[in-house]
Amino acid sequence: MPHFVFEYSSNLDGKVDFDTLCGRILDTILESGLFEIGAVRVRAVRCEAYAIADRLPENAFIDMSLRMGVGRSTEDRKRLGDRIFAVVTEHLSMLFATPHFALTLEIREIDPDLSWKKNAIHPRLRQMPG
Repeated sequence: MPHFVFEYSSNLDGKVDFDTLCGRILDTILESGLFEIGAVRVRAVRCEAYAIADRLPENAFIDMSLRMGVGRSTEDRKRLGDRIFAVVTEHLSMLFATPHFALTLEIREIDPDLSWKKNAIHPRLRQMPG
């Protein structure tokens, strides 16, 4: 773990390069040094149906969620959240030039007793030199 998921309103299609944004978020998470490379996943989920605020068709959102296993300090989680939010905010600066965009981020710890995992990527990456 971690899993970074962001949902976005479909009216952002063509305005945001989501592949590049996913890559920047992945790089930011890995640069933190808090996680093994094989554990990190970043994905975007397009939302076709939504209603935002006063329902203007220009209203748009990205809601980001970072879920991770327990064991990192509050300071480490806060530092990572601050860094991710800064990178994403910079990437989306053009959207903040309008009064129609909302961006959120929440970090949650996963209860290890209620989380099941099986990962074939870890062994492969752990065997790679360097």
